[in-house]
Amino acid sequence: MRLRTDIFVSAIVRRLFARGDFAAVERRGAEEAGAIFLRQRHRDGQETLYAPAPQSFFDDEQSGERLFEIRLGRADSEKIREMLSREAKFDPDLWIVELEADDLDGIVPLAEERKNPL
Repeated sequence: MRLRTDIFVSAIVRRLFARGDFAAVERRGAEEAGAIFLRQRHRDGQETLYAPAPQSFFDDEQSGERLFEIRLGRADSEKIREMLSREAKFDPDLWIVELEADDLDGIVPLAEERKNPL
């Protein structure tokens, strides 16, 4: 069973605040199963966009887990905004969470760290 989206987002926000970093929900989507996009802002004005990892990264044992992949790394905020606008047209139930932290280790589970089972 997968953790509800609103609870997962709340946990990310709390974990960042506990470390002294900042996070805010930019867009609320479906509370139970909305896709989550994470927008990391860097000090130099660049941003990194994390999107839900493709289903091929999951096997039966990990079906309740959420994994992310870097969709755009260190890009201009306008490019990130354009991509998120396209995603929102495709999926109006998505969440967008803005993160202001230099390091997201231990906060955002990345699919890159796992071997694709296919």
